[in-house]
Amino acid sequence: MFNSSGKNIVFFIILGCIFFIPFLGGVHLFDWDEINFAEISREMLITEDYFRIYVDFQPFWEKPPLYFWLQALSMKIFGLNEFAARFPNAICGILTLVILYKIGERLYNRFFGFFWALIYFGSILPNLYAHSGIIDPWFNLFIFTGMYYFIQFHWKKNGLDQRLKKSKWFYLFWGGFLVGLGILTKGQVAFLVVCLTLFIYWIYKRFQFYVNVPEFLFFSVAAAFVSLTWYGLETWKNGPWFIHEFNKYQIRLFSTHDAGHKGFFGYHIVVLLIGCFPASIFLIRSFLKLPDYKFQYQKDFARWMKMLFWVVLILFSIVQSKIVHYSSLCYFPLTYLATLVVYLNLNEKITFDRWMKLGLLSIGSLFVIATVILPFIGMNSEMLLPLFKDPFAQGNLEAGVNWTGWEVIPGIVLCWVLYSSIFFMRKAKRILSLFIGTAIFINLSLFFIVGNIEHYSQRAAIEFFKSKIEEDCYVKPQGYKTYAHLWYGKRKNNLPRESRDLNWLMSDQADKPVYVVTKVHKLKQLEKYPQLKEIERKNGFVFLKKE
Repeated sequence: MFNSSGKNIVFFIILGCIFFIPFLGGVHLFDWDEINFAEISREMLITEDYFRIYVDFQPFWEKPPLYFWLQALSMKIFGLNEFAARFPNAICGILTLVILYKIGERLYNRFFGFFWALIYFGSILPNLYAHSGIIDPWFNLFIFTGMYYFIQFHWKKNGLDQRLKKSKWFYLFWGGFLVGLGILTKGQVAFLVVCLTLFIYWIYKRFQFYVNVPEFLFFSVAAAFVSLTWYGLETWKNGPWFIHEFNKYQIRLFSTHDAGHKGFFGYHIVVLLIGCFPASIFLIRSFLKLPDYKFQYQKDFARWMKMLFWVVLILFSIVQSKIVHYSSLCYFPLTYLATLVVYLNLNEKITFDRWMKLGLLSIGSLFVIATVILPFIGMNSEMLLPLFKDPFAQGNLEAGVNWTGWEVIPGIVLCWVLYSSIFFMRKAKRILSLFIGTAIFINLSLFFIVGNIEHYSQRAAIEFFKSKIEEDCYVKPQGYKTYAHLWYGKRKNNLPRESRDLNWLMSDQADKPVYVVTKVHKLKQLEKYPQLKEIERKNGFVFLKKE
């Protein structure tokens, strides 16, 4: 398995294709992010405007366009569907496995590279993100690879790795170029994260200039060169308004609770500990004393990874908005440091301590219990109704979801994987079983469980929006934020601008039937419109019509 680099790369490509691509279109896109991004790409194809971002055919300044270019290309090939919306991230997941293998091979050997890719592949959130339709997998990959090239520049300039044959400017340019792609994917936070990490490393070096001013400027210009393909052309074509609003949004995102996403300071610590299971348990051991490294560049890379991890974790703990994927850049240093612990354990440099076994069992058992109990709760959901005072949650539980009992399979598989790998296997087999078994658990959960969860949370509204595609009418969600009526209702570009305003829709100017969708606890807000008549309520949603 470890004798041929080419065979290992083919192995991870096949592994990624088997686990990441099937069932991409098996469940509806989720509000907000997945549907929001897919709708942006759909409207990009309809308007044929590939430089300005639109949602509901109005300028949307929250994101740059690179990811939407990838999604739009996918939709050109596969059509306007869930599979096409998620396919770019499946490709990103496969590419990530290959890149991690190659970097790990260069830092240590094929054995290390293989386990780094495997540990990333078999950790829950990194694996799940390859099945998603959100921006962050590409954004994180660009930042991480840009950082890696910058680190190589540092090694070349300061003589830490004599194997580097290219000029230091080569590594510096590609580092900046890839960070620039990150900026073009999600914004200037890509450059901010890199600069903060460089600054922390500068402090660690006791303010020694491991990169001088001209070199840093060259790195920054390389990043700007890429990002100006959009920032510059958009400003030149349409003026500064759009970019100005984009920058205002980025600042607001850091300083306020965005869209109600609040959380406590340690939110991302919990997310990474539970969400990056099982790698997160091995990560903890990496912050304790480790044996000496054979080469200086190995020690330095571990230092860079620790700094990147803490910079991202602390930065997004300070940021007021708390969203799971904000800390997802941590997945790269987290899985690297976890791999380092595994590698040292397999080489008998450190032991597999009892507390690590207990940590794996404790967090793993949470997933086992949740996935085993969930089907039985689903079959008896009426028993939970008295526990929820929220009328919308009560309505969700009334959804006619068909739980068969087979949904316990993922939990049973994970239970077997946990106990067999911890108690009955040794060394490499333990790690192979644990992480491949966790990846199987993730895919089984996607197949058996996620569709049922989606049925409770949003399917009633989505099915209603889809039912109105062929009808000449207006559809208006009211009292809650959603993009589902745009993507699943296939909103057209020829509707009056005023049709986004409920008061206009309730006036005599509305020349078509009007459908309003709200949540049951928001229904009182519509009592002032007597022309609206309730036609149906389902799973916490209420559907009304004005002729």
